[in-house]
Amino acid sequence: MSENFFIGSSLDKKSKYENLLSQLPALIANEPDLIANLANLSAIFHQTFKWWWVGFYLVKDDQLVLGPFQGPVACTRISFGKGVCGTAWKEKRSFLVPDVNNFSGHIACSSISVSEIVVPLFNSSSEVAAVLDIDSEKFGFLDETDMQYLEQIAEIISKSLFY
Repeated sequence: MSENFFIGSSLDKKSKYENLLSQLPALIANEPDLIANLANLSAIFHQTFKWWWVGFYLVKDDQLVLGPFQGPVACTRISFGKGVCGTAWKEKRSFLVPDVNNFSGHIACSSISVSEIVVPLFNSSSEVAAVLDIDSEKFGFLDETDMQYLEQIAEIISKSLFY
């Protein structure tokens, strides 16, 4: 991974995403280790967007298992179809949840987290290999702009790391 990564803190959210998208392929191109890449991606996302929690859950056997992340201690295992992460895995689609209290079956790893986005990452067989999970301590802080760009980012990560 390149150590030359910069996104200006004064940029608006859309500009930060655009800047990230232009740098992302080069950031993960030369590192073959999945965990090293996911760890650095978690750090980059956390540093750039100041989210409460950001990280990855990896599909292992019949569960999502906690992978690299930035933020407070998290749930270590999530079952298929459970919570926002498990539902994204089951339905093979992204979820934007502006208020987790309105998501039936939400798993509260932290009571401070009140909004969430989960975006699946796919392997070459179009199966979910992992999910990118982002939590905020602010209601409605995560929005459609985040969802749009995170899905683009997830496609790059999927093709680079899981194919």
